Amino acid sequence: MPFARMSVHGRARRLSVALSVVAILVAAAPAAAAPDGAASAGRSTHSSRAVRHDTSAPLRDMDPAPLIDRFTKKHRDLGTIPFSATPFVADSVAQTDAGTATAAALSTSFDGLGVDFSGPQGTYAVRWAPPDTAGAIGRSHYMEIVNTDIAIFDKTGTVVYGPVATNTLFAGFGGACQDRNDGDGTVEYDSLADRWVVSQFALGGPPYYQCVAVSTSGDPTGSYHRYAFAYSDFPDYPKLGVWPDAYYTTFNLFQTGFAGSLVCAYDRTAMLVGAAATQQCVNLGVAYPSLLPADLDGPTPPPAGAPGYLLNMGSNRLNLWRFDVDWASPAASRITGPIAISVAGFSAACGGGTCIPQPGTSQQLASLGDRLMYRLAYRNFGDHEALVVNHSIRTGFLGSGPSGVRWYELRNPAGTPIVHQQGTYAPDSTYRWMGSAAMDGAGNLAIGYSVSSGTVKPGLRYASRLASDPLGTLGQGEGVIVDGGGVQLPELARWGDYTALSVDPIDDCTFWYVGQYLKANGTWNWSTRIASWRFPSCTPATADYALAVSPVSRTVAQGGSTSYTATVSPSGGFAADVALSLTGLPIGATGTFLPNPATGGSGWTSTLSVTSAADTPAGTFPLTITGSGGGVTRTTTASLVVEPPASPDFSLTLTPSSRTIRAGTSTTYNVGIARTGGFAEPIDLSVAALPSG
Repeated sequence: MPFARMSVHGRARRLSVALSVVAILVAAAPAAAAPDGAASAGRSTHSSRAVRHDTSAPLRDMDPAPLIDRFTKKHRDLGTIPFSATPFVADSVAQTDAGTATAAALSTSFDGLGVDFSGPQGTYAVRWAPPDTAGAIGRSHYMEIVNTDIAIFDKTGTVVYGPVATNTLFAGFGGACQDRNDGDGTVEYDSLADRWVVSQFALGGPPYYQCVAVSTSGDPTGSYHRYAFAYSDFPDYPKLGVWPDAYYTTFNLFQTGFAGSLVCAYDRTAMLVGAAATQQCVNLGVAYPSLLPADLDGPTPPPAGAPGYLLNMGSNRLNLWRFDVDWASPAASRITGPIAISVAGFSAACGGGTCIPQPGTSQQLASLGDRLMYRLAYRNFGDHEALVVNHSIRTGFLGSGPSGVRWYELRNPAGTPIVHQQGTYAPDSTYRWMGSAAMDGAGNLAIGYSVSSGTVKPGLRYASRLASDPLGTLGQGEGVIVDGGGVQLPELARWGDYTALSVDPIDDCTFWYVGQYLKANGTWNWSTRIASWRFPSCTPATADYALAVSPVSRTVAQGGSTSYTATVSPSGGFAADVALSLTGLPIGATGTFLPNPATGGSGWTSTLSVTSAADTPAGTFPLTITGSGGGVTRTTTASLVVEPPASPDFSLTLTPSSRTIRAGTSTTYNVGIARTGGFAEPIDLSVAALPSG
């Protein structure tokens, strides 16, 4: 934007000029607490731009960031979310047998980050507790992230990159994302775009930052588009979900105490191409902590226009929200809810606190029974949509028994949500908690979790069900991922914080799980284990792909240009190039795809650039985009709205909005001149309302 400089001389009075300012800090006031499960009207969002963004060099070519020692996480936290333990509620959906079938055999099992771990970038040293273990499976790689560090494996368990500090991803980026490495990291594989999404927070504020890196291709060791989003409150416990219109992230905000549950949507379309991106956020208030965003599994996206779904745990209920994001008109974005979903009665494991026993020590482990456990896995089966999630509850007579894993399959989230099935896996006296759940493409469900008791050292196991098993049961038995070799000693109670179960996008059948265990007694000596399994009856998906375009409509002035993003989402091992073509353009308009064909090497996305001519007729034109490759043809549609060019005009802005001067001195303002509609005439500037003299 061009600028003119305006000088003002005068006496010692203040001259003020109104100016619109774009906020960069998200500090939405907490919503008033509503009764648990009570529906609220749609809430508007607050929009702000990423304060910084760029595109990195390939990760494999970066120098690893220095490993900085920090404190145990329990010393870093600014507070805890409020949780009131309720009187014991008998569990009416408990499963007290392990299942009649033999558990599916493990396909792979290998150590991840932890003590004695080493890779191409060196040997790992534990510096945080707990590990906050998460991971995701892609087409050829598995990426693991713990509190402050990452490692990348091939599917046989060979380390291809790492261990390195997570902020290595932000080398050369500048600011707190580069300089700090504060953790609470998450990683997701965006199967619709064949991209990796890695995020963690940067503290030291206010302002605080969420640092987000989106890979430019399916190679997790390649380059990344990088973003920093700012917040005025500490954004703790971030959880990430992949959705077609946004990357949804949830936080527990803290000031001197809990300040509400923040939900943010990041502009996925912009971030996939490295463009400037915004976030839209809303604080749902202190009554609804620890939300989870829906996270897409499988090759089929949700129905067009589906909102992002969010879920948290209430008293004998789950609470569902719907987040409708309008990137073209942020003022029209709304989040509605909560919709109360009644479930079988439960009481949180350990009253939400610490009670998990271990053999040979009085030190107990934290349950995190006060919240739903990551992920809220979403899948579109065509004839129905399903969400699966879990948390840890008390079992036995008056709650005297072990903790068990309560799991749910919810359906119809866009309409009247229902609990299709639910159950609590607690087949014996061993405590089970810290789970993660998902479904494969055949509708089979699996859960990985931690186990411990007065005779069982903390380890990792899994239980599963076939889609044909009786509802509410994990009928396929319990399998052992790894037996613990030690116990966690005083004074460390924190354990895991979360784990992650994901589904292989190649066959849509293989489950991949990561969680914490111990090889020996200690307090700063955790290890992690990565394992996979699948049901032999799950049929690998046929090689195929889905074709989508975003956004579904663009408006352009006659003689102007615009762009769309076409996304090829391969499944079932599809690896062929996909040639793209376009029909339906109006007279005088042209359209070009780049790259064309779309390939995995280019991230399976292509930018469609459309240019209209001055004589292109005004109107709305339906466009058809066709993909062809590997013997498969797919189509998708969009629309182009052509309007007459804007009338020639200009607008003025003034910065700063206020100056203070002493008598006899001078100051300056910048006048910004923005021309639109081809305005090219000279502009005469004048100023009025100055004080006398």
